[in-house]
Amino acid sequence: MISFAILPMKRSVMAKSRLDEYIPDSLRRALAEAMFTDALTALTRCDLISANLVVTSDDLFIRTAESHGATVIDDSGSDSHSSAAMLGIKAALEAGADRVLLVPGDCPLLDPKEITDLLTIEYGRPSFVIVPDRHGDGTNALLIEPPDAVSPAFGPGSRARHEALATDAGITARIESLDSLALDVDTPADLAELRERLSNSHGAAAHTRGLLAQATRAGALD
Repeated sequence: MISFAILPMKRSVMAKSRLDEYIPDSLRRALAEAMFTDALTALTRCDLISANLVVTSDDLFIRTAESHGATVIDDSGSDSHSSAAMLGIKAALEAGADRVLLVPGDCPLLDPKEITDLLTIEYGRPSFVIVPDRHGDGTNALLIEPPDAVSPAFGPGSRARHEALATDAGITARIESLDSLALDVDTPADLAELRERLSNSHGAAAHTRGLLAQATRAGALD
């Protein structure tokens, strides 16, 4: 089974825009890079993932992706997270992938073991697995086999939308909740939750953990 992971990434100058009134712009960009690095590092530790595809046109993310051995897909022609994901899916199909795992770059707590366990389950073919966010109504990851079985449609309320799209395609969507993929960081409340989880754990999200600790010492975060 050939499995590719796909990370669609916005330009770093736009990333985490809902945090722009809470943290300085330079820290916001650095946070986006740190979280992406942690997520990508976790994926590289999953033996069941044959390749990581990063869909971006941002030089910062490109450098990080290439330093981790990921393949970069230019997203200059895409205008949304979903269209960038489709570029990744197209590239994965052309490279011979049997299935794809769409993962956001703002889930720094991503656990390689949880991803490996997810990929080990036999869902059948075709299959469409939705990993919801911590609120239950969004989508933080999709596992799709074959890669073009259902087209992703991210955004607010995407869990219900993805379930409906799967039904339209004649597929029963499977819901799998993964603790390490439940928290994506878009808002001040998300960032506060991340900081709380990091304070109660050790070892995970090394880049994000280090950046937030440095920012706290420097007074950039309360």
